Amino acid sequence: MRREIYALVPTALLWFGMAAAAPTALVPRTTLLFDGIPRANVQLAERLHAYLAARQARLLDWSPAGQLLIATRFGNVDELHLVAAAGGERRQLTFGSEPVRDAWFSPDPWQEAFVFSRDSGGNGQYQLYYQSLKSPLAHRLTDGNADNGAVVWSNSGHEFAFLSAAPGGGGESIAVLAPRSGAAARVVVAGDGAFWVPLDWSPDDRRLLVSKAVAPGEAHLYVVDLDSGKQQELEPHAPNGAIGAARFSRDGQGVYMISDRDSEFRQLRYVNLFTGESRVVAAAAAADVREFALSRDGHYLAYVLDQGGSDRLATVDLRAQRDLPAAPLPSPVLIDSLRFDADGKRLALCFSAADRPRDAYVLDLADNRLTAWTRSEAGGVDVKKFVGARLTHYPTFDSVDGRPREIPVYLFEPASPGPHPVLIIFHGGPDAAFRPVFDPWIQYVVNELGFAVVAPNLRGSTGYGKGFAALDDGRLREDAVKDIGTLLVWLQQQSDLDAKRVVVSGRSYGGYLALAALANYSDRLRGGVDMAGMTDLIGYLDAAPPYRQAWRRAEFGDERVADMRLFLRDISPLASADRIGKPVLIVHGENDPQVPVAQAQEMVDLLRSHKTRVWFLRAADEGHEFTRLSDLEAYYTAFAQFLSSVR
Repeated sequence: MRREIYALVPTALLWFGMAAAAPTALVPRTTLLFDGIPRANVQLAERLHAYLAARQARLLDWSPAGQLLIATRFGNVDELHLVAAAGGERRQLTFGSEPVRDAWFSPDPWQEAFVFSRDSGGNGQYQLYYQSLKSPLAHRLTDGNADNGAVVWSNSGHEFAFLSAAPGGGGESIAVLAPRSGAAARVVVAGDGAFWVPLDWSPDDRRLLVSKAVAPGEAHLYVVDLDSGKQQELEPHAPNGAIGAARFSRDGQGVYMISDRDSEFRQLRYVNLFTGESRVVAAAAAADVREFALSRDGHYLAYVLDQGGSDRLATVDLRAQRDLPAAPLPSPVLIDSLRFDADGKRLALCFSAADRPRDAYVLDLADNRLTAWTRSEAGGVDVKKFVGARLTHYPTFDSVDGRPREIPVYLFEPASPGPHPVLIIFHGGPDAAFRPVFDPWIQYVVNELGFAVVAPNLRGSTGYGKGFAALDDGRLREDAVKDIGTLLVWLQQQSDLDAKRVVVSGRSYGGYLALAALANYSDRLRGGVDMAGMTDLIGYLDAAPPYRQAWRRAEFGDERVADMRLFLRDISPLASADRIGKPVLIVHGENDPQVPVAQAQEMVDLLRSHKTRVWFLRAADEGHEFTRLSDLEAYYTAFAQFLSSVR
């Protein structure tokens, strides 16, 4: 099968305007290579566009004047917008060809300025820019080479701390920069091969709270004296555990932190910096505290408890030592981005559900009143058609306390009678989890293609305790693949699902799982879709920068050890390409900093040498994920055509 690199043209829409269902041909497209993929079906592409046109709002910060800073897409990529009041008009602040990743307002009201980050073509080298509300021009602060982020402004708003990782360097350093001074950033924590991240400034701006993560389940907190450089570890003799977030108490006497030290699940704890005394502020028997926020005056604390498919928001009056009434939130709902305003009287947050786009809301603490500040358009689709997610569990191959271990799985099912063909979606990570947020692609697959979507949280997923998250580490990696085998058996027992028409898919580690499923269970599958998946685990580990290698080796195993290297080679999809006998769609960004695009190309070539039908989509302006609407539309159009071709 020949490969063709297509001519450069000014618009992607030409691809959709060509004849439908033709065989592989020269396809005009700006930055995409379509290799073996038929020309797009016009009607299919137009209907898909109606879904993908849906917008969502990402809450980033409050301005000192009480405006919300959000990121949303007006055009091809996410840009920054300012919203002054509930339902107010969005004022666009940034105008670029690259999406904005994150942004942080200076708390200094006289500056009226913010810092934001963006990379180039998905290359993962995020640069920091400083911009004033009085000017549309942004000034780049960083050198253009290192990967920078995790900005934390000082209380004065005159300087901020941030992490910086040079390509191929020894780790992430933490630096402090005063953007209006013209002075160079000064390094306050030098990289040593670990993940160093700034978290908070002490109330007097003389100390910095930082975390050092050395493995997925091991992190340490330090307080850094910015004058002397001295580092004091918080709880140096405590058991190893992960740390999700941490903040100084407003009196500077202690630290609030999310951690699973001494617990199977993540708790919110307070630790006194002088006595070492620790107490639990919030915990649940079988749920993680996902995030928290502390008002600037120390009056209020808010946190989110992950209850499996739906979150619970709790707010606490720290002065009165009492819980506030529950906020009037819908259920089920997923909550994130907690932010108190400068006065500490309003809490901003984002929430979404499987059938509603993500939007920004503000909770007035005095009267417990919740107000929508953004109302994102859901595209040219009747929102009444959107389906929710149903959480259930299936038994897998091993046991816990004499009973079969159960794997959580979310189901999205069409309204029409079954049995329905099935699309399985594996999440990335592996230290992550599928959460039923609004996804226009899932809604399209269910409503327009008639597929049921099945999204399992296989062993290794987070949110189910640190023991569950460790069940796929190292030599246990294949146990997650066995979970897929038992999932396929379970599908056979569901009368509304057609176990003879199943397609697997995933991005990153989820792409690896999709390929592993095809290698092990091809006889039970119709095909698979791999986006940015690892096909060679040894190459994946070898290519990682030093500060990422230690983290990845703790998860996958150390490829420098001979017997582990042999094991990693054997379980890599490249080693089992001859066992993949069903069609595959492979998608990859040219600039992927995590999984080199060469891994995808090698997999394509090897599969074709075994006469396996492969569609390959390669994007020159994307990285580990697709962020441009035009590229997403091309990817999902090919995905939809692939599903139609194998169903």
